[in-house]
Amino acid sequence: MAGGELVALPEQDRSLWDAARIAEGRALIPRQPGPYVIQAAISALHSTAPSWEATDWPQIAALYGELQRYDGSPVVAVNRAVAVGFANGPRAGLALLDAAAADERLARYQPLHAARAELLTSAGEDADEAYARAIELTANEAERAALSRRRAS
Repeated sequence: MAGGELVALPEQDRSLWDAARIAEGRALIPRQPGPYVIQAAISALHSTAPSWEATDWPQIAALYGELQRYDGSPVVAVNRAVAVGFANGPRAGLALLDAAAADERLARYQPLHAARAELLTSAGEDADEAYARAIELTANEAERAALSRRRAS
C-alpha cells in the first residue's frame, strides 16, 4: 500500500523491491518437487520479473498446473485460471475460472469474483456484476476502493 492505498502488482515499482532478500529467498528454494517448492518457484518468477509485462505467465501457469496435482483445492484452481488467462488470453482463463466457480465452496471467495472481473475486462466484456460481487465480499477498505476504481474505469 502506498499512503494507505492498494497498489496492484502490475502498477508496483519493482525497483523498490528488496533485491537482496529476493535473491536470498530464491537461494533457499529446495530442489526436490513438492507443493511448497512449486509455490516458491511461482513466487520467484513473480519477484524476479523486471516488470508486470515481463512476467513469465506461461511458466507460472504450468507451475500452477503442477501444483494442482499436489493440491487440488479450488483456490489453486482459481489461481491457475488467472495465470492461464494472462498466459493464453482472458477467454482461456475465464473457461477455467467458470469451471472452478462451479465449486460451491467458492461462492463467497472474493478473489474469484475479482479475478473474473479482471478477466472479463481484459476480454472486452461487461464486468460490472463481477466487480459488484467482489466489492460486496471485500472486507478490506483499500481493496474495496481499488476495485471500485477499476469498476468505474
